[in-house]
Amino acid sequence: MSKKLLAILILAASTTGCAVNPVTGKSDFMMVSEAQEIALGQQNYAPMQQAEGGVYDIDPQLTAYVRDVGSKLAEVSDRPLPYEFVVLNNSVPNAWALPGGKIAINRGLLTELNSEAELAAVLGHEIVHAAAKHSAQQMSRGMLLQGAVLATAVATANSDFGEFAVGGAAVGAQLVNSTYGRSAELESDKYGMIYMSRAGYDPAGAVDLQETFVRLSEGRDTDWLSGFFASHPPSRARVEANRKTAATLPPGGTRGVDRYKAALQKTMAVKPAYDAYEEGLEALEDKRTSDALTFANKAIKLFPEEGHFYALRGDARSVDGKHDQAVKEYNSAIRRRDDYFYYYLRRGISQKELRRLDAAQSDLERSIEMFPTGPAYYVLGDIEASRGNDRKAMEHYMVVAKSGGELGESATRRLQRLQLPYSPGDIIPRRCDADSAGNLVVTVKNTTAWTIQDVQIEIRYTDSYERDRSIKQAIPGRIAPNETASINTRLGPFSGTTCPVEVVAARYAE
Repeated sequence: MSKKLLAILILAASTTGCAVNPVTGKSDFMMVSEAQEIALGQQNYAPMQQAEGGVYDIDPQLTAYVRDVGSKLAEVSDRPLPYEFVVLNNSVPNAWALPGGKIAINRGLLTELNSEAELAAVLGHEIVHAAAKHSAQQMSRGMLLQGAVLATAVATANSDFGEFAVGGAAVGAQLVNSTYGRSAELESDKYGMIYMSRAGYDPAGAVDLQETFVRLSEGRDTDWLSGFFASHPPSRARVEANRKTAATLPPGGTRGVDRYKAALQKTMAVKPAYDAYEEGLEALEDKRTSDALTFANKAIKLFPEEGHFYALRGDARSVDGKHDQAVKEYNSAIRRRDDYFYYYLRRGISQKELRRLDAAQSDLERSIEMFPTGPAYYVLGDIEASRGNDRKAMEHYMVVAKSGGELGESATRRLQRLQLPYSPGDIIPRRCDADSAGNLVVTVKNTTAWTIQDVQIEIRYTDSYERDRSIKQAIPGRIAPNETASINTRLGPFSGTTCPVEVVAARYAE
């Protein structure tokens, strides 16, 4: 989380309190203002689209159709917000809402629905999440703020690349992937159906939607269920709750079965290509690169306009170490879609493997502009380190180190390797104690992954004439990883109130 964003959220605690929920009319504890909600949504909407497959741009008429349905529902909502709707190029059945009314629905969920009324049920549900300030309520209770402060990368269940997000983008990943409580889900179901009715849709479509979800969830594996159903778990209880709500609303309304089928016609026609692509991704995950290429080629033959399919071929070539061929595949992907971070990230990594460092750096920086990820910063760190630009390399590794996980740990090791000569005191902690005679004893610990030696400390003190003095002493020998070493400075008396010592030098053992 950026310092600026954190300051905004902390400031909210002193400027807001209880507020009336515009949807339910109930009083809710609220630390986040509407302006802050809208700002959070606007800042994170584009990066989160990148994180989850990018915009589904090969069927613009479908996007226009979804926006039209969403706009009808937004117009009758209880809270005017700058609502936006986008379709994402992702096969996982998922939909989400950011604070401030920024809403997304995946291609994979659209292909599972059966009518415009079911689509209205999904969008109405997400509109309520935004209108009823459900994310803001969680932030006010500290559920999101705590996680955003403690970690800048969030391992997500239902996004392709959210787990690699760093910096501010990690906050968006957490907002997208937060799990609402049961009351918030039922609230969104209920008022989403009311919005459906107001907009002229048959609220029974929400019953159909939950019936569809229950049916689809039966016998499915956890990966398939990791999207919409992880944060919106289907159940017979929700079906019955929706049925009861529908009974309280005016009967009739638009179902839009034929209109929905017409809107999905192109997307359904190319679905076999995306199905082959998904099989290719599974094969690649299992390191079956030959099978991955077979599925990628099948997808391209069925629908050659989709850049993701060429990127899959590039990934397979990269795993096989054929980076020249991988670059050509990523070039093909970028020619079809030049505004998706992943193609540049992967091409940059392959360019680095080919020692084309300038081209690699350009690609990686372009990918970060669209969606900042740990892998991009990590490889940029490697590039700068290979050029001897230690301080620039450390800046990149520092971003990744804060994210945690295996990549963060690896970046921490590389950061420490470079950092020791420049700021040993940041890496080697020290402790001050007094011996039986009151003399100062200094203990240092090696927190790196390598043996260190030639550790030097500087002791600052005030002499009997009130003059500031300092003296340097060396800690002899080598110190293995996670080990400590001590030296009795023979200086005293030491009161123990402060530790007047700084580690000023050290180096790694050869």
